[in-house]
Amino acid sequence: MKTSEIRGKTPEEQRQLLLDLLREQFGLRMQKGTGQLTRPSRLKAVRREIARVRTVMNEKAMGSAQ
Repeated sequence: MKTSEIRGKTPEEQRQLLLDLLREQFGLRMQKGTGQLTRPSRLKAVRREIARVRTVMNEKAMGSAQ
């Protein structure tokens, strides 16, 4: 998901997206631990998406705090 798409979402939608990504990351980590992970590159992609969402959320929080 692109950063501009994340910025277009409401704060509640961003929180829900972050929660979904964290759940997906957990599932992927469990698959990796049991040796069932079919696409290892997805783990890296999910980590980056989580970072994008958190960055946008922090930008909005810092912007409203000033």
